[in-house]
Amino acid sequence: MDWADELATRVRDSGPQVVNDSKTPSGTVHVGSLRGPVILDAIARALRANGVQTTLLYGVDDLDPMDAQALLTPDAVGHEMGRPLAHVPDQAGDCHASYARHHAQRFIDIFAGLGIHPDRYYWMSEIYPTGAMDPYIRLALDRAAVVRDIYRRVANVQHPDTWHPLGAICPNCGKVGTTIVTEWNGHQVHVECRERLVEWARGCGFDGWITPFGGAAKLPWNLEWAAQWSLFGVTIEPGGKDLSTAGGSRDRSDAIAREVFEREPPLNVPYEFLNIGGRKMSTSNGRGAAAHTMAEVIPPEQLRFLFLRPKPNHAIDFDPDGTDQIPRLFDEFDKFAAATAGREVKGDLPPGHEATFRYSLLDPAADVASEAGAFRPAFSHLALLAQVPGVDIGQRAEAEKGEPLTSREQALLEERTAAARGWLDAYAPERARVAVHEEAVPPEAADLDVAQRRFLAELSVRAGADAPASGDDWQTLIFEVARGVDLPPRRAFEAIYRAFLGRANGPRAGWLLASLEPAFAVRRSWEASGWTTAGSPGPIPVGG
Repeated sequence: MDWADELATRVRDSGPQVVNDSKTPSGTVHVGSLRGPVILDAIARALRANGVQTTLLYGVDDLDPMDAQALLTPDAVGHEMGRPLAHVPDQAGDCHASYARHHAQRFIDIFAGLGIHPDRYYWMSEIYPTGAMDPYIRLALDRAAVVRDIYRRVANVQHPDTWHPLGAICPNCGKVGTTIVTEWNGHQVHVECRERLVEWARGCGFDGWITPFGGAAKLPWNLEWAAQWSLFGVTIEPGGKDLSTAGGSRDRSDAIAREVFEREPPLNVPYEFLNIGGRKMSTSNGRGAAAHTMAEVIPPEQLRFLFLRPKPNHAIDFDPDGTDQIPRLFDEFDKFAAATAGREVKGDLPPGHEATFRYSLLDPAADVASEAGAFRPAFSHLALLAQVPGVDIGQRAEAEKGEPLTSREQALLEERTAAARGWLDAYAPERARVAVHEEAVPPEAADLDVAQRRFLAELSVRAGADAPASGDDWQTLIFEVARGVDLPPRRAFEAIYRAFLGRANGPRAGWLLASLEPAFAVRRSWEASGWTTAGSPGPIPVGG
């Protein structure tokens, strides 16, 4: 997070800052789309921490045309494709004013829970009718030749001399994605609603003159973006890398800002995508978890951490389904917390890890030292405890900490336990699910060889003399005993899984044993070893 503090230092003497971002609500918003708002918020926090007067804006570009056919019911495709998103009825029928309101509101409702509080939300469907965009529409039409030249120079896009940079809303069919403006006389524009202007929508054939102001038309995206910068006085605006490629949307809008609207474009902070299996999440292709669903499983501070842990220009590969990536996210967060609290941690940490932890916190005014020092049970341990019948998770957590939990730690425990249950219900791989054989040694333990049985016997003796208090402590003991009997760790873990779960694989072994009563873990390890008090292997009492 040194990048955010460096940015704040760089602009500190440039006066008040306006940080902005916006979203087109073309369908269910996937979790990767949260990276922009989280980065936006981190920038605003860094600016304010450096004494810079800062305004945080977030907008919804809901006059963009409906072009995601897969997201409409079949009977609505012909009528709705090409209409402004704000004019398409809510397909879910849950009382939102439009399709755009449904999807955008579900997305921005997540923000407050993530500690993101824009000073203002704006909807372009509300801005245009006020006339606030009219001066920029007039400038764009008056300087249409300049706009065409920018497209040719910057993006190698060739528009005919009759093309004018405006999307009129057809007065006959209400579509904006099927119209083209061919003339401008200083007061009105000539509009054609062409039947086959685009492949994904059909125009009605309207041909005539209309007045383009007061919400009757909208600027194309590159011009609308540049106009927003002037209208709102934007000084900093992050953007996804797809917008920041050479000749892409950002380059076009930057040139339009300078040459058409005569203002310097805002500072760009390009950021990479959150990918699944190396591929960008995509709403239209059905690839990626919905943001509102993921926010129900991953607590806000860990979700912020997911996006802030790497620098903005580094891609994030995150696939929660059937993997351990959510538990690993918690482990990494806990590592940053421990290091911030001054405790020794395993492995290297990047520069600025304390700032990353600070910006991941929900409350920008939180006591960082207190938050870093709070006791947080390992996520994997909680996921195991949640599956063991009759376990009092609060008592186990206090036993691991060695003293009563504070009210804050109790809240963290409840939050994490709920997240662990949510992960088990929705995303956990099969190996993370456990059903401990409590009544008897599973029959599968009969397949253990002598070396594995010796390991279990030694583990029982060592744990019986000094029972480990946590998953980490059990894990350390497992590795020590395995080394002592010259058994590879993989086979040591297999011995534990067969002894307790009746299968060859399972969750992290140390946390599995920590989820059990210590006396039971010690007794079962000895029973499954088949070792005798005389110090030699005997028959394993499988099945009782």
